[in-house]
Amino acid sequence: MTDDADFEEINETKAKMDHIYNQSDPRAYFSELKKLGYAIPEVAKPVFQKLISHLHQHRSDTVRVLDLGCSYGVNAALLKHDLSMRDLYEHWGQEKLEEVACEEVVAYDQNFFSDLDQPQDIEVIGLDQAKNAIAFAEEVGLLDEGLVVNLETESLSAQEKDKLAPVNLVMSTGCVGYVTEKSFDRLLPAVSQGQPPWIANFVLRMFPFDAIEETLNERGYVTEKLEGQTFFQRRFASAKEQEHALEQLRDQDIDPTSKEADGHLLAEFYLSRPRNDVAEMPIKHLSPA
Repeated sequence: MTDDADFEEINETKAKMDHIYNQSDPRAYFSELKKLGYAIPEVAKPVFQKLISHLHQHRSDTVRVLDLGCSYGVNAALLKHDLSMRDLYEHWGQEKLEEVACEEVVAYDQNFFSDLDQPQDIEVIGLDQAKNAIAFAEEVGLLDEGLVVNLETESLSAQEKDKLAPVNLVMSTGCVGYVTEKSFDRLLPAVSQGQPPWIANFVLRMFPFDAIEETLNERGYVTEKLEGQTFFQRRFASAKEQEHALEQLRDQDIDPTSKEADGHLLAEFYLSRPRNDVAEMPIKHLSPA
């Protein structure tokens, strides 16, 4: 069982991104992450698309997705508009946007995203404690709804619970490690008022998933890991960050050879579903070819 102190110790070894995570628009966020080749939203996209397609066919005409740790609505942009990370790096890195006020970026993006094709079978709710990032994503239309809450320390309000009740899929591409089983324990009663949603997490290999898996198991979920596959998140920001990551992995008896040792932060994919859903459709059949 992993406790909060373990996650805090691991996070202390990672490059700090707090200064870019909650600005009024994504320009600084994308400028910094581009340098590190940050790619996990795009790497995760085919997996999410496969899950959404299955849920669309078997559950709901409109699949309602909850993106945990959504920041500026990056996953929503990729899934709703079929964009790539390269598209977003180029978009928010345009020279004409370098010196303008945030209000001009918002107005520009409202037009940009509204002019793109948008699938009719997906809605995205974003949950994050980054108030400014959520406000931006809502204002430009990437999120259909944004909730500013820190589930590590506070519970959902009755109104927030109502908004989450129709969720079919909970997903994350990097928040596990910053959030623990506490967040899932507070979240699950809200999203499980009807048919329990599927829960899809991409988790950096240095962060144990056992405590979250146990919490989900107590709520009737079975968790499967997509065996034999890792997913590129970004390059290490420094030799020191890599050194600490390798130390954390080896302490957990995880071999980083030809993986993190080659200079990349890597994630694994966990899918948690009700037992009957697991029996009907094993995870290997939901993995993109």
